[in-house]
Parts: sequence; structure tokens; C-alpha cells
Amino acid sequence: MIGCDGARQRRQRGERVKPDAAIALSLALSMGACATPAYNYQPVTREISEPPLNVVTVAAVGDSMVRQGRFIEHDGIRLSEKLSVGVLAPYTFSPGDYLKTGENQSGAYYLPSKGAGSGEVNVSPLADPFQAIMLRPDGQICGVSTLNGFSCTDARGVEKVKLQVVATNAFQQTLIYSGKVGNKINIGYREFSADYARPAFNNDVEYDLSESMTIGYKGALIEVLEASNQSIRYRVLKNFNTIE
Repeated sequence: MIGCDGARQRRQRGERVKPDAAIALSLALSMGACATPAYNYQPVTREISEPPLNVVTVAAVGDSMVRQGRFIEHDGIRLSEKLSVGVLAPYTFSPGDYLKTGENQSGAYYLPSKGAGSGEVNVSPLADPFQAIMLRPDGQICGVSTLNGFSCTDARGVEKVKLQVVATNAFQQTLIYSGKVGNKINIGYREFSADYARPAFNNDVEYDLSESMTIGYKGALIEVLEASNQSIRYRVLKNFNTIE
């Protein structure tokens, strides 16, 4: 395979490019240019504690009632439709999320998020190996090869988003409303570490509201105002114990 710089230099010298190389170039290059992906982006680490204390909140069955933890807020893009770029479609991007890796004068660069809802990149057998997705200032989305050649198309259905990515040192705690039977409500407790549930630390607890309308678990304290098999109306008096 010939890199985009090497092929352009050969053409400038008047050398003939072999047919198989010409095919590869048509797949890899856009106007004979090169793009060098950047890896200079730094996501932001945030602490989350929700909902706010002493605020009346409603959660449906299956929804989170209380959530506390640490996550990374990462710039990204979300594709709502499949996009193929270049002659003979060397790269095809499936719908889903892609995380930003960096930015330079040519554009911003992204890779599949690898988490739930991640997009995927399919590479044609004739194409050079894939390196990154580039979103250009002119509204084009491109696939960049390991030879730094790129192929582009219009960025249809591409939305810039903020994605929550669980940090490797993250620890999240959640209480989930699981419904009501008689005068008793069921609450599920879940712990997540680095985006993986910890089964040994999951638990389901039943509370009898005839005994008390205030319930607690692992430091979280909740005042139940109204509960049914569809939803719960409540106020968080105290969240989980402070994360170390």
C-alpha cells in the first residue's frame, strides 16, 4: 500500500501508479490530501448526586430514585443513520455513539465508544486499515486510514453530544423503584464499578409503609409521599454516604 504523501509525490514526479495501488488510493484518498488524527482531548470527570435533597421527585417503576457516583463527561457524536464514505465505500459507520479523541486544524476525531449504544466501523476488504473518524468544519464526515488518507461524505444525521462514561476508578450507587404490593414497596439497590454491575453488592429490599413513610438504605434516607404500582412520589432527605 502507498501512503497518501508517497503517492502524491510519485505522481508529481510523473511516475505511474500501479492499477491495484490506484484502487487503494481511490478508496483511501480525498483530493490527494492527508489527515493526521489528534489525541489531545481530555474529558471532564464529574461527581453526580441526584436528585437534589428535599425536592419532591417522581420515579416510574424501573427508574432510578437515588443515584450517586463518579463519571466522565466525554464529548462525542451520535449517528442516527448508517453512513458510507468514499468510492466503493471503504468505511461504513453504523448508528451509535463515538467518543472524541482530539482536534486539529483539519477537524475533530472520533472512535467508537465501546460502551452501550456504541457505533461500529466496517472496513472494506480493499481499503487500508481504519484509524479514525474525522468530522470536518465544512460538514463532511470522513474515514481516516492508517496511511492518513481519508474519504468523506456529507455528515447526515450526525449530532454532537455529551456522553457519560464511567471512569475506571468509578463507584456508583443506585436505588431503583420496583413497585408496590399491598402496603409494601420494593426497592432495588445496585452498585456499579467501572461500568460493570457488582452482583455481590446488589440487593432487593421490601419496606412496609404502614410502619413508616421514611425508608433508608446505606445512608440514603427517603420520605415516601405516595406510591403505586406505576410510580412513586418522594423526597430525598439524605443521599448515600460520601464517596471516599
